[in-house]
Amino acid sequence: MMVGQQDKITVSQTSIVITNFLLGTGILTLPRTSGEAVKAPDVWLSVAFGGLVAILAGFIMVKLSMEYPDKTLYQYSRDLIGKWPGGLFTLLLICYFLATSGFQVRSVTEVMGFYLLEETPIWATAMVFLWSGIYLLTGGINPLARLYEIIFPITVLIFLIVIFMSASIFDIDNLRPVLGKGIKPVLEGVKTTSFAYTGIEIILIIVPFMRKPEQALKATLMGISFPIVFYMITVIMVIGALAIEGVTSRTWPTIDLMRSFEIPGLIFERFESLLLVIWIMQMFSSFTISYFAAALGLSQLLKKRMEPILFSLLPVIYLIAMAPKNINQLFQMGDLIGNSAIYLVGLIPLMLLVISKVRRKKFEKN
Repeated sequence: MMVGQQDKITVSQTSIVITNFLLGTGILTLPRTSGEAVKAPDVWLSVAFGGLVAILAGFIMVKLSMEYPDKTLYQYSRDLIGKWPGGLFTLLLICYFLATSGFQVRSVTEVMGFYLLEETPIWATAMVFLWSGIYLLTGGINPLARLYEIIFPITVLIFLIVIFMSASIFDIDNLRPVLGKGIKPVLEGVKTTSFAYTGIEIILIIVPFMRKPEQALKATLMGISFPIVFYMITVIMVIGALAIEGVTSRTWPTIDLMRSFEIPGLIFERFESLLLVIWIMQMFSSFTISYFAAALGLSQLLKKRMEPILFSLLPVIYLIAMAPKNINQLFQMGDLIGNSAIYLVGLIPLMLLVISKVRRKKFEKN
């Protein structure tokens, strides 16, 4: 698939694409998963350290992408490590993005079924999500970027209003003592919090779509900074209100925070619906960009048009989404995706960057 001029996106659009991919299930589940790992109020420190790990990973990915600014990872991986190993890596990466898409779809259906549409079968909710996504994706990356530009400010506004309204039940003592159990629990939680930042790997795919690829590092740093701030605020407010013991015993602690206070006299007295609105929009963003990345990879691997591939992948994503039998299996699926991300989009790009630098030095020497 060739990238035409009409497919180019700006630096700000690139950073918003990265931000929207990162802000998925983490808003609802990060306080619980990180709280279970740290078992202390210092979860916010683990989130901050996880953000630093994400920035380092983003820096490595941008350096690798800048070696081949006109190609996606799918294309130059075969140039670097050979046709067959590169093809295998591309297939694994496509499977990773497909699994991510299915996970996002199923997460949305679970939460909507529990809080909003109790009698609606999950397949019906999933179908609406899937068909809306494919309608958007047939237009290429530009409609994606423009939609995310609309979603992002709405997300920021509603998120900040809803989160800070919970200040009435916030207790600073729930965050004390700082480092009461030492630094070790904080460091043990970094692995878990780093999973919340999986999504930065999209920069390996979208650099060729940038109008100014030389500013990819700026876009990546901006794209990671917003989620770090979002996640820090979320974790601090949720633990401050519910305490670490209350957070680890809940499936969706951020929603429970919204349900644990009300402000009489306002048009809305319960605020979890507002949070769910922005969360569903963010999940739709994560789903569509990972769907796009999977379809683009298969398109470039098979050297076929992307539109038929989009339609052929639709039932695959649906089957992946319906595979978990319950919420526990869904969370296990999320852990599996997160663990595979460490190798597929964490270690392998670093290895490819080293190979690229060594080959370039040999070429310049000769």
